[in-house]
Amino acid sequence: MAPRDYKKRGPATKKNTPPAPEKPALGIKVILVGVIGLIGLLAMAYGLYAINGSAEDTPASTPAPIEKKAEPLPEKPKEKWSYIKDLPEKEVEVEVPEREKSDKLYQMQCASFRSNNPAETMKAKIAFMGIESQIKVTEGKNGKWYRVVLGPYQTKRDAERDRHRLQNNRINGCKIWLWNWK
Repeated sequence: MAPRDYKKRGPATKKNTPPAPEKPALGIKVILVGVIGLIGLLAMAYGLYAINGSAEDTPASTPAPIEKKAEPLPEKPKEKWSYIKDLPEKEVEVEVPEREKSDKLYQMQCASFRSNNPAETMKAKIAFMGIESQIKVTEGKNGKWYRVVLGPYQTKRDAERDRHRLQNNRINGCKIWLWNWK
């Protein structure tokens, strides 16, 4: 049997089309449900009309107003608290221990490159932020590396402060280590 070519086939004829389904007529059940619903709605409306205005206004249903004698307000109480007056006269003394100066210095390395040009570019980006950096050349088993290093920092907190400035300017990946360059 040869495959059918649906594109070249002509429009469908009446012989090939199936007959359209007939619309079902409204059933007796649908009509019966509608009539019962209408009767129920009318009965509810008549019931509301019948009870309208049938409520009695009896004195027992409404509470009688309570008569009170108008008493004057009591005097404003005097302040019991003395801290409002004493607080400005007080002085708080706090002892803050001094930080011990450590002989540790910190460095931050932001990048490491195989060639000098990208290292110089990174150093220039950092310089535009007002932070001084250095390029350290190291020789190892893998060859020569150009490392962009910041520091030395006296405290790790100072290094963190500069790292957050760098991160705000989209220079990420900086690591903080103890200073070991000579």
